[in-house]
Amino acid sequence: MAGRRTSGYQSYGPPVPSDEAPGSAPESAIAVHTLTSAAKDLIEGAFPPLWVRGEVSDFKAHRNGHWYFALRDAEAQVKCVIWSSAAKRIPAPPDDGMQVLAYGQMTVWPVRGDLQFSVRALEAEGDGLWRKALERTRLSLEKDGLLDPARKRALPPFPRRIAVITSPDGAAMHDIITVARARSADVEIVIVAAKVQGEGAPESLVAAIERVSRWQDADVLIIGRGGGAREDLWAFNDERVARALAACPIPTVSAVGHEVDVTICDLVADVRAATPSAAAELAVPSRREVIARVESLGSRLAAAARRREERAIAALAQVQKRLGLAATRIVERRRSRVESLAGQLNALSPLSTLARGFAVARTPEGATLSGRDQFVPGAPFDLWLRDGIVSAIAGAGRPLPESVPGFPSEEGV
Repeated sequence: MAGRRTSGYQSYGPPVPSDEAPGSAPESAIAVHTLTSAAKDLIEGAFPPLWVRGEVSDFKAHRNGHWYFALRDAEAQVKCVIWSSAAKRIPAPPDDGMQVLAYGQMTVWPVRGDLQFSVRALEAEGDGLWRKALERTRLSLEKDGLLDPARKRALPPFPRRIAVITSPDGAAMHDIITVARARSADVEIVIVAAKVQGEGAPESLVAAIERVSRWQDADVLIIGRGGGAREDLWAFNDERVARALAACPIPTVSAVGHEVDVTICDLVADVRAATPSAAAELAVPSRREVIARVESLGSRLAAAARRREERAIAALAQVQKRLGLAATRIVERRRSRVESLAGQLNALSPLSTLARGFAVARTPEGATLSGRDQFVPGAPFDLWLRDGIVSAIAGAGRPLPESVPGFPSEEGV
């Protein structure tokens, strides 16, 4: 009979009215919401969460954060929804035509009675969604000049205090502290705890960066974590974290994952370190290296001083030589001049006249008697000769002979 079980089999004929089953009669009709809710429970009970492969079609992002699209193949399609809470965990919205793998559960939306696939996770074939998200963030930061190498700052050579943003439970913190202490015990390390992966990690990192920025008592900021899967490092690709790091007023070092891992924070930071240990090596100067450098600079300075002293001595010797030559030339010129003047003076000297046989008559008081009329008969006078003085007394004067050997004639005077 229709509607009855016979030998364990169900008959699918017209339903048999029953006073006990809701909706079995007009009097027991159920509400639409009850029907769609029952369908929802039935569908969700029949289909556990599973992965579905298909092509994205007719993608729409609602202003409330929900994503709507369809997954299709050559023969069928199913409506899909990604609620805003799940969309936040997906790196980027998919593009129409993109082949994806969607993880979720078949369900019914009771409000409209639509059969749909509620997606909780979405992966593009390859790394399409991750690559798209990274490219969108990179272009946005590049547009604002935050990736310009010209804005990169140099790390201070001798920092007093270094702030480290990382998980207090991760290996990165211990690596940084160990390397920093080995290089210099004087540098203070301040750990600023933050969540580095999972839900809420971007917000935690931004809050930690802003805290260090407000503090303004650190010389360098290191931000990072140890290695992990792409999803584990994704918080350091968040645009909010990158912008907060770019706005930090002190020099920054990004040390996320291993050497092969490159994040947006690595591109924005002033210095990118391959690992957290490498970040500590870059930020903290080695005491031994500093001492060796000081000694090397001291040796170079001493050598430069010696070279400068040698050059100064050589230059001084050259100057002395030039001064000596110049002084000799001056003395010679002046000696020649003096000898010339001496010759002229000697020619004009009375002693020179006396040496040629002439004599000079002078009064006892020293006045020269140059004419006959100056001699008073009987008056004493001195006669100055070449080799001495002869005292004499003037007698009567006589006229000068017309010709005296050695004297010019009156006609020649």
